[in-house]
Amino acid sequence: MGLDSSDTRGVRMVTLRNRYEVVRPVYSEDSFAADHEKVCRPFLCFSLKSSCDSKRATNAVLSLLPIIGWMRIYRVREWLLGDVVSGISTGMVAIMQGLAFSLLASLPPSYGLYTAFFPMLTYFFLGTSRHISVGSFPVLSLMVGAVVTRLVPEQGAPANITGFEGLTQDQQRVLVASSVTFLMGVFQLAMGIMQVGFVVMYLSDTLVSGFTTAAAVHILVSQLKFVLGLSVPGINGPLSIIYTLEKIFVQITSTNICDLVMSILIMIVVFIVKELNNIYKAKLPVPIPIEVIMTIIACGVSYGFNFEERFDVGIVGKMVSGYETPIAPNMQVIQNSAVEAFPIAIVGFAVAFSVAKVYSIKHDYTIDGNQELIAFGVSNIFGASFRSFAASTALSRTAVQESSGGKTQIAGLISAMMAMIVTVALGFLLEPLPKSVLGALVIVNLKGMLMQFSEILYLWRKDKPDCVVWVVTCLGAILLGLDIGLAVGLGVELLTVVGFNPLRVLRKRNKALRKIKKLLKKTTFRASVKQKGFRDLFSQTTDDMNMEELDLPTDLKDLPFRMDWNAELPPNISVPRVDLHSLILDFSAVSFLDISALKGLKMTLKEFIHIDVDVYIVSCDGESYILEKLHSCMFFDDEILTSMFFPTLHDAMLHVLDKHKDKKSNGRVVSKTIYISFFLYWASGECLDVQKKYIYPELGLLLE
Repeated sequence: MGLDSSDTRGVRMVTLRNRYEVVRPVYSEDSFAADHEKVCRPFLCFSLKSSCDSKRATNAVLSLLPIIGWMRIYRVREWLLGDVVSGISTGMVAIMQGLAFSLLASLPPSYGLYTAFFPMLTYFFLGTSRHISVGSFPVLSLMVGAVVTRLVPEQGAPANITGFEGLTQDQQRVLVASSVTFLMGVFQLAMGIMQVGFVVMYLSDTLVSGFTTAAAVHILVSQLKFVLGLSVPGINGPLSIIYTLEKIFVQITSTNICDLVMSILIMIVVFIVKELNNIYKAKLPVPIPIEVIMTIIACGVSYGFNFEERFDVGIVGKMVSGYETPIAPNMQVIQNSAVEAFPIAIVGFAVAFSVAKVYSIKHDYTIDGNQELIAFGVSNIFGASFRSFAASTALSRTAVQESSGGKTQIAGLISAMMAMIVTVALGFLLEPLPKSVLGALVIVNLKGMLMQFSEILYLWRKDKPDCVVWVVTCLGAILLGLDIGLAVGLGVELLTVVGFNPLRVLRKRNKALRKIKKLLKKTTFRASVKQKGFRDLFSQTTDDMNMEELDLPTDLKDLPFRMDWNAELPPNISVPRVDLHSLILDFSAVSFLDISALKGLKMTLKEFIHIDVDVYIVSCDGESYILEKLHSCMFFDDEILTSMFFPTLHDAMLHVLDKHKDKKSNGRVVSKTIYISFFLYWASGECLDVQKKYIYPELGLLLE
């Protein structure tokens, strides 16, 4: 049977999807230079020509306005319907979450709809992710709410700030929230312009997990007053969660039964339907919008039975109709909230970038961390001018946008339009909605974050330092507050990463080696051990080596056996373990090295080499002339060799694997090696999630 042209095209497309293999030797810089002739190009002329190239100018425009890139390839017939359906589905979720999360920010619910609308308008043009749903995020809402209640408490006079005169309490709170959001956007925009998006890589998955789990606990406690129908003032500062729980339990006998029963019923129904959505997500065209359904039912029942007057149920109340005129940020609020605004900016971007990265890998397109910082910075500045509060993304909302068929940010734009329609025309329908319903919706959506407590046992078995980071971050954020807790967790994580001191290890080894050599000088070592024991023998040794001798490479040539520093040593000898055999430094982002940097790099490399850690440097860009600089400055010697340099990370990894394939390394050694090498690679602002999956499967490690 023959094939028509369409069948032929189908076969050809299938053929194009076949895998291909590139077979070449593993190259170091030395072997590559031996096999290939170097081509020298005049640096100044080349740079001037490149800078004037029209293609480079086009790329600059595309990087600043990513919408141009995906709009040019937009498939109207294939994608438009999916984007419309996705936008409607996401819009309904965004509206409900905006109303609910505004309570976390201690703001009237209307302003949650503002956050679902304004930031999306600018991200549509500037963002590189095609799938994330931009809007409110519970953790950020809670962090903004902490500033709001500190400056404008529910009970007592507000802070002495110029600009509060003549404003109601709600207006003062909106001004504080928008000013904090404005400063948050400024921080994000500044980091994006300065190309420092890589700083969020210091926020590891472990730290973010511990932090968001603590935030979930804070959110849960903050919503109890709505679920129970109690009047509890907002409390800030260290141990605020303890004081809040104390006030709740003091008033527990005053619980509003109507609020409690309604909240429990809604949480049960929403939880069950969400589980069914997960089970049957392959069969359902779109997830069942249970939050929307329950909100509509609750509004109708509350209005029909007059819950506000008959059962004293707190309701949303008057909704702001339409949009208000733009406002400028209050400078005194900015001065009083700078310390809180910076971690809000970091957390907001870290969460959004992490979610965007997941979907960019799934759908095979790239995202730019620095451009994302610019996009969110501009979006928050723009939104703050129209009274919205901190915007990022929520994984649940983004999952709805992607799973319901969304292909581009047209879906996000449609969801923003739905929020606009509710704000302008339909907001009055939400006025009888009980606040306890919103609190219940917030709590039931915390399941994913609260389930992260199960990671403690896994981390304890696999990597105890990571487990310590998780626990310290979580406990610190719960007890001390989210901002201080984040700082504490980051400090602990930095200690686990850069607290390793190879020079200290070398000195310990040299001291231990001196003791061992003195023991070997005994004529009858074994007899001496029997007579005196290790402790007495070691007590006869003296550490009379000076610091210069301790810093010299360990001399093992006179020993009659092979020394394994990671093996079990006698009780009186204490040497730190080094669970690392190879360290890879990625130089792809290094364009220049001065003399001070060369000296520091050389000293660091020697310190690792002296404790038997192989060091490799990869991706020295040819145009930056790093290698020529190293040669001209006499960087290489008997210890630091040119063979340590590799053109790509892949070459270096294959070399390491081949070198250590015959050695039985426990999982911890291999895991720690890969972690440090990838951490340093991430620090350059790059991402290797895809490469981790197909380049190094032989490691057998779960590195996601």
